[in-house]
Amino acid sequence: MADHREPRPARLQGATPRPSERAQDQQEEAQLQLRRAQRRRAEAERVAEGAPQEGVAIFRPVDTAVLVAVALPGQSSHQVDASLDELEQLLDTAGGETVGRVVQRRDTPDVATFIGRGKVAELRDMAAALGADSVIFDDDLSPAQQRNLEERLKVKVLDRTIVILDIFAQHASSSEGTAQVELAQLTYLLPRLRGWGQALSRQAGGVGVGMRGPGETQLEVDRRKLNRRITKLKRDLKDFEQVRRTKSANRRRNRVPTVALVGYTNAGKSTLMNAITGADVLVADQLFATLDTTARQLDLPDSRTVVLTDTVGFVRKLPTALVEAFKSTLEDTIEADLLLHVVDASHPEAEAHVLAVDETLTEIGAGDLPRLIVLNKSDLTDADTVRGLARAVADRALKGGVISVSAVTGQGIDALIDLVADRVPPRRRIVEALVPYARADVVNTAYEGGEVLKREDREDGTWIVASVTRQAAADLLPFAESDPWAADED
Repeated sequence: MADHREPRPARLQGATPRPSERAQDQQEEAQLQLRRAQRRRAEAERVAEGAPQEGVAIFRPVDTAVLVAVALPGQSSHQVDASLDELEQLLDTAGGETVGRVVQRRDTPDVATFIGRGKVAELRDMAAALGADSVIFDDDLSPAQQRNLEERLKVKVLDRTIVILDIFAQHASSSEGTAQVELAQLTYLLPRLRGWGQALSRQAGGVGVGMRGPGETQLEVDRRKLNRRITKLKRDLKDFEQVRRTKSANRRRNRVPTVALVGYTNAGKSTLMNAITGADVLVADQLFATLDTTARQLDLPDSRTVVLTDTVGFVRKLPTALVEAFKSTLEDTIEADLLLHVVDASHPEAEAHVLAVDETLTEIGAGDLPRLIVLNKSDLTDADTVRGLARAVADRALKGGVISVSAVTGQGIDALIDLVADRVPPRRRIVEALVPYARADVVNTAYEGGEVLKREDREDGTWIVASVTRQAAADLLPFAESDPWAADED
């Protein structure tokens, strides 16, 4: 059938369109925007379910980089240089090379660019002259600061957190370690997702115009995928945590004491574990070489056995997302009977490293645990330096003390094991006793010095089964059915 509708007359320049024409124009424009948005989303790289890395693309390889630090009031030049030295070492571990440094002194970081407009121009010229493909800041950048800097510097812009996350991603090997690192990555990435230009277009309004908007933007799709993946990772880590708690409960049930190695990254914890237990834990002269928790049995000179655990090392400005992701792994540290705080005695920033580790221990709830400070690598420095460091950190050794060793040469290892035997709580044994009611103080001693497993009030007294140390059992043994320590005296 022929179309007898009159053709639309051409609109005169400057003429006001009728309401019906305005509505039709708006609808056509909205449909055109929708097609453009759909095309952009179709061409955009999708966020993979396994390891989403879209949006701001923070996990990018770095060949050469300029390092940038802001010195705030109260920070000395030495502190800033030491932090940049560590950042350079982190970058080297991640596989990049440092070609230049910039330090900007400010009262407060610039809200838009962190370093200020003038310094940005200077940094752009410097990066171009040195052929750097990226600029790395020693502090965390906000998503807006990172975006503004990339637009003005025309190179990749990263911060300290990104570098640390990349190192963790490279070194994680176990299923749990991989999940923990990915959770930290996605938590960092989520607020940094971007839209793609006009993909964030709005619905064109109009009275009586029944049309839909462009639907979900790619940014919303990506954010939903990231949230779904984060939820799954947290659920998986809960399962890993349950397995670890079951193992810890078994150790507690069997009365096996636990000693945890803690310390700054690359302080030599894994080497020390190998020296003490004869284990074959990976040893490498690089930051964060070991991420996964390792547990080994250690036989003490008094015939007792303890479990020695080693986990991830700490570092200054450790990303909060990583601390949160690794909290379940660090529970072995929280529940330990004794901490061996390993320090690289040869490092010029050894004392600052001790303070950084103390801050992290407090953050995870292990700040009050007894600890023995182990000054490792003492063979790489002189005796006066070791003695001075020992005096400086003595107040940090809560009920433990300070000892210098060399895990490589074996110097001080036997003395360290003896100290561990002295500091670890004595072995408890099961005592079954019927205590007269007139000696209620003995029952109280059992509660205070051990763990009462069973209690029953009988006609002739209180019958208890308690797990106690030999010292706490002194008052209990006269009423006990047998002496569990008798065999030791034969």
